[in-house]
Amino acid sequence: MYFFRSDLIDKKPVSVNVPHKKIMLCLNESSLNPFEILKKQIISKLENVPFNRYYNEITAELYQKLADYAGVSEENLAFGNGADEMLYYIFNSVRDNNESFAVSLAPSYFDYKSYSRAVGLGIKFYDLDKNYDFNVEEFSKFADDKNCKLVIICNPNNPTGNLFGDDKIIRTIENNYDRLVLLDETYFEFSKKTFSDYINRFPNLIIVRSFSKAFAAAGLRFGYVISSRENIRELKKVMTVFHLSLLIQAITVVMLDNKNIFLKQIEKTIMLREKLFKSLSLLPKIEIRNTATNFLPFSFGEKTIELFDFLSRHEIAIRRIDTHPLLKNFVRVSIGNEQENNIFLEKVSEFISVK
Repeated sequence: MYFFRSDLIDKKPVSVNVPHKKIMLCLNESSLNPFEILKKQIISKLENVPFNRYYNEITAELYQKLADYAGVSEENLAFGNGADEMLYYIFNSVRDNNESFAVSLAPSYFDYKSYSRAVGLGIKFYDLDKNYDFNVEEFSKFADDKNCKLVIICNPNNPTGNLFGDDKIIRTIENNYDRLVLLDETYFEFSKKTFSDYINRFPNLIIVRSFSKAFAAAGLRFGYVISSRENIRELKKVMTVFHLSLLIQAITVVMLDNKNIFLKQIEKTIMLREKLFKSLSLLPKIEIRNTATNFLPFSFGEKTIELFDFLSRHEIAIRRIDTHPLLKNFVRVSIGNEQENNIFLEKVSEFISVK
C-alpha cells in the first residue's frame, strides 16, 4: 500500500550527487570563508542570542538591515533557508489544482523542475535560441493558459550565464499581468542588474535572491524574496512559523554589518573570471562565452567528457551541464581563488596538449 501522493511514486528522492575533490569548482561556491574572517564578531553576536527561545529581537534587526541592503521596505521582504526554500514556498503558493503549472526558459536552473514537482505543480519549458535568448511574444504566448500560474526567468541565467535584455524582462512581466513572474536574481551581485525597483510598479513581480554566492554562505542557507507588500503577505500564508533559526539570523546580521568585505570579494571574483575567460579563450578548439556570474560554461566538443573525467582524477571537480541540446558537451567551472584557477587552467592545458 502506498501512503503518499500518487505523483511522487516515480519521483527520485532528493540527493546530492557531487563528488568531493580537493578543488571544488562545481557548485558556484565562493573561495572566501566569511566565518574565518568574522569569527570573533559572530561568536560575540551569538552569545547574546537566547537559543532556548523561539523568538528574539534579532529577527527585527535582520529585517531592518536586509531592507537597507536590498533598498526596499521591510514589508517587501520574506526570508528563509536558502533561495531554494523560497522557490519551494512560491511554487506551493501558486499551485491551485492538479492542472496548475509554471513555465520556465530552458536551459535554466536545474531544480525548478524538482521543486515544482515536489509540490504537485506542473512545469513546461520554452527553449532558448542558439544565442541563449528568447522571443518575448512567443514565450508569453507559450504561457498564455488559464492554468499557468507562474513564469520563471533566471537573470543572469544559470547555467548559460547571460543576462536577458531589460526590455525583454519588462515586456514579459507586462504580458503576463494575470500571473506571477518570478525573477531569480541569485547572481545579481555579479551582474549589477536587478529589477527590485519595479516591485511596486508591477504587482505580479516577485524576486528571489541568495546569500550562497556573493555572500559566500552556501552552507549557511539564507535566501530571501522581494515583492509587493500584498504578495509577501500571501506568500507567508504557506511559510512555516519560526522557519529560520536564530542562529542563521544572527550570523546573517553580522554578514550584513560587514557587507563591504563581500562587495570587495565580488569585484575580485569578477576580475578573476575575466582573467580565466581570457586564458581559456586562447586554448584551441574551445567554445566559451563570458558571463555575468561567478562561473564559465565551456566545451571542447566530443573531448569535453574526457576532460571532465581527467580533471576528476586530478582532484578537480567541475559540473556537467549537458542535459539540454543547446549545451551538448558543455561543462561549467566556478571561479575559485587565484591558486585554484591556475591549477585548473594548468590541468586543462595539460589535457589539451596530449589530445
